[in-house]
Amino acid sequence: MKPDDIIKSYIPITGFIAEIYGENCEVVLHDLRNLDSSIIAIRNNHITGRHVNDTITDFALEIVNKPEKYKGKDYITNYLGKTKDGLKTLRSSTYFIRDEEDNLIGMLCVNVDITALGEAKEAIEKLLFLNKNNDQPTDNNIEEFSSNIKELVNTKIIKILKQHNIKPSRMLMEEKKEVVKAFKDSGIFLIKGAVTEVAAQLEVSKQTIYRYLNELDNNQILNVK
Repeated sequence: MKPDDIIKSYIPITGFIAEIYGENCEVVLHDLRNLDSSIIAIRNNHITGRHVNDTITDFALEIVNKPEKYKGKDYITNYLGKTKDGLKTLRSSTYFIRDEEDNLIGMLCVNVDITALGEAKEAIEKLLFLNKNNDQPTDNNIEEFSSNIKELVNTKIIKILKQHNIKPSRMLMEEKKEVVKAFKDSGIFLIKGAVTEVAAQLEVSKQTIYRYLNELDNNQILNVK
């Protein structure tokens, strides 16, 4: 079966799952052969505000960039996500769609809005005086949902800059190289137009970003302590 036919065969399933679980369940079908406009079907899109032809998420991009990590897995389930405004918490699951040669070509994603349940849980914990020092997911482990390249890059750079605790305008050259390395490791440069956005956020030229990337490819980047 051709890759196009394989992916399109999941369009009816997108609607089927949405009908079963109702309006609090967003179902999204991604075609990973076109990362910057990967969404080809979506139901209950009021949850994340995304539409057909919007881009993939930061977490999905990491999966595409490191397929060997998920080789042999058919799906991953029940991980946390946040909408771009930070107001909704989602319980997300992803089914991997592969072609006949076992190449990852698509994803079927289910995002259940559990915001109300989380608020109820917090209210119960306050009443029960439960210990709040339990392990919680860190920001870096939570998937965030973006509609376009600029939002996706901004999400990534906010996460990465939190680790450096310094504004781009005050960064040294080697610190900016480390940020570019983090972006490269995340797979962000697989997205068309990402170099332009990263350059703008780091306040350097596109040529500078390309130079840093060439240095990375040649293993010339220095470690920043």
